[in-house]
Amino acid sequence: MPSPDPAPPVTGDWSAPTAAAALDADVVLPGSKSLTNRFLVLAALANAPSLLRGPLRSRDTLLMAQGLRQLGAGVEDVASPPSQPSQTTDWLVTPAALQGGGHVDCGLAGTVMRFLPPVAALAQGPVTFDGDPGARVRPMGPVLDALRRLGGDLDDGGRGVLPFTVRGHGKLPGGSVVLDASASSQFISALLLAGPRYEQGVTVRHVGEPVPSEPHLEMTVETLRDAGALVDDSEANTWRVEPSEINGLDVQVEPDLSNAAPFLAAAVVAGGRVTVPGWPHHTTQAGDAIRDILDTMGADVRVTRDGLTVSGTGEISGLDLDLHDAAELTPVVAALAAFADSPSVIRGVAHIRGHETDRLAALATELSALGADVKQTEDGLRIVPRPLLGALFHTYADHRMVMAGALLGLRVPGVVVQDAGTVAKTLPEFTTLWEHLVEPQVGVAG
Repeated sequence: MPSPDPAPPVTGDWSAPTAAAALDADVVLPGSKSLTNRFLVLAALANAPSLLRGPLRSRDTLLMAQGLRQLGAGVEDVASPPSQPSQTTDWLVTPAALQGGGHVDCGLAGTVMRFLPPVAALAQGPVTFDGDPGARVRPMGPVLDALRRLGGDLDDGGRGVLPFTVRGHGKLPGGSVVLDASASSQFISALLLAGPRYEQGVTVRHVGEPVPSEPHLEMTVETLRDAGALVDDSEANTWRVEPSEINGLDVQVEPDLSNAAPFLAAAVVAGGRVTVPGWPHHTTQAGDAIRDILDTMGADVRVTRDGLTVSGTGEISGLDLDLHDAAELTPVVAALAAFADSPSVIRGVAHIRGHETDRLAALATELSALGADVKQTEDGLRIVPRPLLGALFHTYADHRMVMAGALLGLRVPGVVVQDAGTVAKTLPEFTTLWEHLVEPQVGVAG
């Protein structure tokens, strides 16, 4: 069946639809945010133009593209081939001499606020950084302190958060640095991505609690190697990037597997089948963990040449799960756990208290308000299912909370997701895709 006609994204409060029947849908999703923003940074630092095919267009990636334009790179829309599903434009990135004098709006994007300062240190002139009020409390200290030790000139007033100014001098010595990245793997990725352009390259050694979301570091290393950079990650907690050229890229961006998680989980909650076409057979995306999670919770999960298909009956098993490496899935897994037949424990995710919001506090508050018995632990949540009733589900300007609220609304009439438009951070068309998913007569979303 054809895809539904596009509809404008929802803004304000949104009544999450309740499933009246089992689902039967294919959901075509745009590219990965994490990959899109890494490819954008490398393309801006490359020795030749790059073509990013099927990139994600969301607030986070548009802010990254605009930030790179502020630094002098060209990021232009170009028509994609008809064979590329659900995309109207690709991005052509043309590198140029990096320049200062501009301002980078980070919004709430951790990748923008952390990946671009090490790039701005290579520009000629000052670059100011700021973002949404919520971004001004997200930790930045480790990457800013490391940048100083590598030769960077910046002023953050000693606060270790936005706003701050990076005063670029056209080059950076680089070298070796030790930091604690236990709050975010992005601190390491930020230095590695710009590292090939530093005079001595960069060696980053992590000390402290285990690095969260380690698959994102594997993604950074793989994208660097795709662009011809020399990376040595053979020693535990140490990454070395040699000074080298970065080659232009011609790359197809994988679908965003974390954004796929709520759609696949919908088949478990409402019963029926959901397929996400184009699921990669090899990936560094942390969201790939959703396959094993849904299998553990009772779904039938199959990967074929056509994509990933999840089938469910509406019966959900509780679980005890360490989500340290895929913490972005916590809101979806917590929503599933609220419908399970036994208590669940989510562990290893203390660091998501410093994401777009304190996600542990937000989930505990909102799930409890609907009727679940949810307690915060030192590093996660304990969820005891109880009968749920509809209510306003607050999102705290967090896109993943919108997705969790939508999932809860499949079974609980009267769930109203507050400020649903905040989901535009990573998937502007989420509410449109979701509504077509839930309506049986449409059958296809994408």
